[in-house]
Amino acid sequence: MKQILLVVFGILILQGCLSLPAGQDGIEADTVFVSASHCLNEYLDDLEKVHYGPCLKIIAINGEEPDVREDGFVELPVATALTIGVSCVYRHADGSPIPATMENSDFSVSETTFAEPGQRWYLHAHKQARGVVGCAPTLSRSVYPTHDTD
Repeated sequence: MKQILLVVFGILILQGCLSLPAGQDGIEADTVFVSASHCLNEYLDDLEKVHYGPCLKIIAINGEEPDVREDGFVELPVATALTIGVSCVYRHADGSPIPATMENSDFSVSETTFAEPGQRWYLHAHKQARGVVGCAPTLSRSVYPTHDTD
């Protein structure tokens, strides 16, 4: 009976090892993942509707066009200083972009910004979805705005 349990235990361990993420997922490759594009939204309880906030898209990494993965993320090396070029645009109430509000900006990443490989990050166009103007990129681990609008 002990031998059967050891064999089953060994098979479970082997199965667990086989289901670990591949090196291309960035954990062993010393990379992090930053969403190539992201739009902020905020649900307005009192109006029972969604407010469509600004959208941000990564347009360059150190002046070069980024390689966007199938899952919509860009791989970046950990512990590396670089400049991320972004484009921001605000949206109408129906969610469509307002071309006249498009603005480009640079976001600097220091050697300490991405310290842990394998993490997913989001660049927001601003800290909140409402009541803001311009392109002020903010890095976050969450898809939600940093601040709720009062």
